[in-house]
Amino acid sequence: MRAVDIIIKKRDGLELTREEIEFFVRGMVSGEIPDYQVAAWAMAVMLRGMTERETTDLTLAMAHSGEVLDLSQVVPIAVDKHSTGGVGDKTTLVVEPTVAACGLPVGKMSGRGLGFSGGTIDKMESIRGFRAALSVEEFLHNLKTYGIVLSAQSANLAPADGILYALRDVTGTVPSIPLIASSIMSKKIAAGAQAIVLDVKVGRGAFMRTLEEARRLAEMMVAIGKLSGRRTIALLSDMNQPLGRAVGNALEVKEAIDTLHNQGPEDFVEHCLVVASYMLVLGGKAKDLESARLMAEAALQDGRAWDKFRTLVIAQGGDVSQVDDPERLPQAQFVETVTAPRRGYLSQIDAQQVGETSLLLGAGRTKKGDPIDHAVGVLVLHKVGDYVEEGQPLFVVHANRREHLAVARERLLAACQWSEVAVDPLPLFYGVIGELPEN
Repeated sequence: MRAVDIIIKKRDGLELTREEIEFFVRGMVSGEIPDYQVAAWAMAVMLRGMTERETTDLTLAMAHSGEVLDLSQVVPIAVDKHSTGGVGDKTTLVVEPTVAACGLPVGKMSGRGLGFSGGTIDKMESIRGFRAALSVEEFLHNLKTYGIVLSAQSANLAPADGILYALRDVTGTVPSIPLIASSIMSKKIAAGAQAIVLDVKVGRGAFMRTLEEARRLAEMMVAIGKLSGRRTIALLSDMNQPLGRAVGNALEVKEAIDTLHNQGPEDFVEHCLVVASYMLVLGGKAKDLESARLMAEAALQDGRAWDKFRTLVIAQGGDVSQVDDPERLPQAQFVETVTAPRRGYLSQIDAQQVGETSLLLGAGRTKKGDPIDHAVGVLVLHKVGDYVEEGQPLFVVHANRREHLAVARERLLAACQWSEVAVDPLPLFYGVIGELPEN
């Protein structure tokens, strides 16, 4: 078997066998297949596509290119969620403890932010001492002992994905739906989840800009999950405007804490309850979405979800006094309110513009390894569809450099569009891909 023959076969639009895909992935990881051939193959996939069976075989080959966790040795079933990235998406910080508080173990490996899309691990590291780099033994111990663990992605999991992604990033092949789907699902499968809820974002602040693209990606990932024996469902959710109010690491942790105390923004609370409900049904803890929602609401209202969040922080070395008193979290030196330049209905709050403003303030990275400022960010005080009077507060900017304030103000105002007539609020969700099991 030769790499060049596999490249030519895919270039000509033919279907690759499982053996050919596994050979190519092994060669990629061992270095026997050079980067230029991997890049050529990725372009062939980009242009010719892959069948569901091919994409599943690629996913499993990448998942098994490194360590694969077996969570069944410590819990009967573990459920995971994955978001394709967004602005103000601190959902994991609320959903994970809520679901765990309902008695369903959640073992999650999350990423760091890159670009205007924030990373869950960066947010949690706003808490002094919180340790995300756990060994496999620590990950399994915490899952078994506390029913909740949140760690950074291990380099030993799906190493083929790391190699392929780095090449896709510089060869114009990032938008390939099969390559995106296999990248996400290979890491989820390697991390050991038996049930996976996918939160596929669509809109101006998401990688998938159109509903058609998001639906194609969701359908592909659900098909991979089904073919690989994982219970999988995907929610198509809006990312045209930021989710909740807070954008920026410590600010988002504060908002998650507020939500765990039943004081969160309406859109964010609803989003968390929907995601948690699907996780509870998929994990077999609730028989249907109605009973799952009641369970999740009860865990939030009676404080059990908050207790689980504290347990998570303590178990991973975080200073729990900072979550008990969020004013002890990192604070920005300069705080300035941006007011409305006119009256009218908000018809757009561009999520990407808001995310990039937060990035400008120092809340994210432009390249891997950049330091981030946990204190800075933006509070979004209104939603699309709101009527706002001239001079009414629109945003609050948190900055540690005074010169950033004026630029942030200009960018945030440019993110808004106005209407003289009433505008409908944006939906939170556009649909569901996949079927729930009959419990």
